[in-house]
Amino acid sequence: MHILRRALLGSLWTMIGWKPSFAGQASPETVTQEEASSVTPRHVLCFLGRDRDLSRLSEAAGQAIRDFATGFSVDEDYSQGEPDERMGRSFDVCWDRVELDAWSETDEQSVADHQSVLYVLGPSMAKAETVKVSMTALRLVERLIEAGAVAVKGESAGIAHGLDRWRELIRQGAEAQGAGDLLAQRRIGRLAFAKRPLSARGYLKSVGFHLVGLPEVYVPVTAGSERQVVAIMDAVADEIGKKGLDPTLTVRGASLSFDSVYEVDEFKFNPYGIVKLAG
Repeated sequence: MHILRRALLGSLWTMIGWKPSFAGQASPETVTQEEASSVTPRHVLCFLGRDRDLSRLSEAAGQAIRDFATGFSVDEDYSQGEPDERMGRSFDVCWDRVELDAWSETDEQSVADHQSVLYVLGPSMAKAETVKVSMTALRLVERLIEAGAVAVKGESAGIAHGLDRWRELIRQGAEAQGAGDLLAQRRIGRLAFAKRPLSARGYLKSVGFHLVGLPEVYVPVTAGSERQVVAIMDAVADEIGKKGLDPTLTVRGASLSFDSVYEVDEFKFNPYGIVKLAG
């Protein structure tokens, strides 16, 4: 199946009635760690334009690819110089609801008024390259916002931010890169391109941590409010990045699982597994 078609089918489920609890109703797929290790994640980015002439965004993406975004490519099959009526509903469920003021009424109106859609595909990423490529994806987002993109969504995890929030993440990413701070880069890439929290049978979970080389984190719903659970997710992700997976599993009394509700050819499938905290 065409790479972007798989991403769009996943978005279509979202747009026609997917709710966070939907994943909790799906049957986990039994995947061995060896099978999972053969999967390489990649970014799929969606940019909305204010007019029906795609050339400005397309040319800006092409120039960015030549300048620094090696391995990225514009998808010519699904990009279109006309509005997509599904985008309003898609962005509505993808907006980040963790960060305060992650988007505004102006951002919502920009989605409603968009006149074109550009998709950019990232390269398949080896684990060691995920943070670097995700920082490159942020720079690509910056370049296309400068070129006139009015809204941006990461299709690989189904996450959208308003333009001001994207600019703040871009700024933080640039600072982290300038300082050579890999831990900060991983954290910013995770905040930019992962979605949390979603429901999963007694847990609240992350989706998209694989885009920075981390397993997903599942926290029991009994651990606290949604914001408290998100804080735990983020702390565990930071601990894995700083101390390593095995020490974090030991300290947290957690387990590593590869039973995912996503199939191995879906962009949301995490080849690095799922860290499940004990209830």
